[in-house]
Amino acid sequence: MENSTSRAASNPILNRVNNSVLEGMGQLATYFGFNKVMGQLFGALLLSPDALSLDDLMDLLGISKASVSTNMRTLERMGIAREVWVKDDRRKYYRAESDFWRILTNVLSSRELRDVNQALRVLDDNAAYLKQSIPDMDERDRELAEFYTQRLAQLQDFFRLAQLLLVTLIQHAQEQPDVGDIKRIDFE
Repeated sequence: MENSTSRAASNPILNRVNNSVLEGMGQLATYFGFNKVMGQLFGALLLSPDALSLDDLMDLLGISKASVSTNMRTLERMGIAREVWVKDDRRKYYRAESDFWRILTNVLSSRELRDVNQALRVLDDNAAYLKQSIPDMDERDRELAEFYTQRLAQLQDFFRLAQLLLVTLIQHAQEQPDVGDIKRIDFE
């Protein structure tokens, strides 16, 4: 079975584009708080018309099998890649999830919304604790506690808005809007 890694390497144009995209996906993953290898693995799978094995990915990216395996498990849990069966081969093969709305929904609901909800719990707990403790404080500490209360309220409002935006985005992403006609957005 000839795989896309050998085909891409035989053509300098395809090789250049492949390497550039893999590097870019690694940088993008890092920007969003994931590790570079995860982005590169996703990019390699996304650009491959064939399923890739752990060995294929290891050779393509020049990284250890342990790193490939660990990061692929994470990509699977996040719904960004999936294991596929290849006839007459016992090795594990993978494909990228190519439904970007599904990826967005998975990532937002499994990580971002969870983190926003956690931040809100911490803020709510601290605000309640502070409010309960203010009567036992002296005047000077009470003034600072009131200032803290105002700032915590601002943070709570901000995270509630973030929560609302994420939930709304997740709900709309599940509807898979057709954005194929959008080629460029000019913000000027």
